[in-house]
Amino acid sequence: MTRPRRPLVLARRALLVVVLIGAAVIPGRASSGQVRHCTGLTCRTAGSILWTRGLSGSWLAETGEAGTVPSQAGAYAASGGGIAAVGTGTTVTAFLEKSGKQLWQVSLRGIPPGSDIVGVRAFSGAVAVGVGGGQATGRDEVILSAKSGAELRMYQAAAYGGAIEASPVTAVIVGPHAVTDYSNATGRALWSRAVGPAEQTWRVAGQYIYIEAGIGPGNGAGVMVLRRISLRNGAERVVRPEGKGDGGFPGTLSAEVDGDVLFAAGNGVRAYNATTGKFLWSRPSAYVELAESGQRTVYLASGSQLIGVDVATDQVVSRAPVSVASSLYWVRGDVALGLDQNGLGEAWGYNLSTRRVAWSTSSLPWPHYFVDLSGLGGSASPGSDLVLLATCAKVGPAPSGSSQPACLQPELAAVLA
Repeated sequence: MTRPRRPLVLARRALLVVVLIGAAVIPGRASSGQVRHCTGLTCRTAGSILWTRGLSGSWLAETGEAGTVPSQAGAYAASGGGIAAVGTGTTVTAFLEKSGKQLWQVSLRGIPPGSDIVGVRAFSGAVAVGVGGGQATGRDEVILSAKSGAELRMYQAAAYGGAIEASPVTAVIVGPHAVTDYSNATGRALWSRAVGPAEQTWRVAGQYIYIEAGIGPGNGAGVMVLRRISLRNGAERVVRPEGKGDGGFPGTLSAEVDGDVLFAAGNGVRAYNATTGKFLWSRPSAYVELAESGQRTVYLASGSQLIGVDVATDQVVSRAPVSVASSLYWVRGDVALGLDQNGLGEAWGYNLSTRRVAWSTSSLPWPHYFVDLSGLGGSASPGSDLVLLATCAKVGPAPSGSSQPACLQPELAAVLA
């Protein structure tokens, strides 16, 4: 996936810059105090905290964007297939998505010495855990049973690859040199498609993976085309821009939205049909902040505005101050997720059309947003209406050698969005 398109975008997402800036936001934020907070499993309104559960291990309550984080290594989470899973160090814990009941907790075995968890993705019947670092030569993907936590199989993966589909029976893995569907029972490949250099950008949408590929000398230069590979059977289609002859797509694959793809080229964005390669539209001096499948909308930073654009027609459907982009980590139904920092933190939803806060939660001190650049895991996973946040209910003194206070009561909070 997804190598970052711009250093600014990566920094904004990875560092979790979550404060909206500007007078246009402040009135809406203040009005969120009128939103009625709700806590408990019977809640049905956005902003409700359905459940909180304690997290094991040693955590810190860091000020600023980081929030509640492990004292060593990183933390990763995902929800889907009825469960919420959290991984840190070499330990994975799974909870029931609806109630927060702990299902299992396992320590990974057989992984290279010194390696840690670098990603968690939840699928129907399976949890995929990426591990790397230490004596590992790259990334390995461990497939666990969602029911019991038992290890089903471990596969070699690309550094920015891993499982893009998994079940108790099979797992589709983006590896160093191929996309492969494996049998978890035998470890044998059911189908495989070579993909060239591991650093190439990819996106998963529905039952397809889209990969940008250079067709030419060294398989890394020459014409840029788009390869669409079915996750069901490996069937492949090569898509070229319509009417470009031997030319190729410009720039880097940035998003796939409801059958259309966007490429970032120079300081602009160009949109094409993902099946035919037909050119749809272009916008100079703009870049993709986030795309929302199912709504046909892509959000572009353009000048002083963040504009929501219909991906098929280029029609502008919403406008907001570009400063809002600093909190746009995830969006559903034109409502973007935002967080307030530090001990009085809250999660809240900002409506990009009305430019007002639509909902907010009760206090979530030192909130931490889990990140997976693939879009297949993290705080907000595809197909789930939960947002998972790490919070700190009780702060203690700073441990020896640390400038940040210890979190004596780290918790996982499930927020309905």
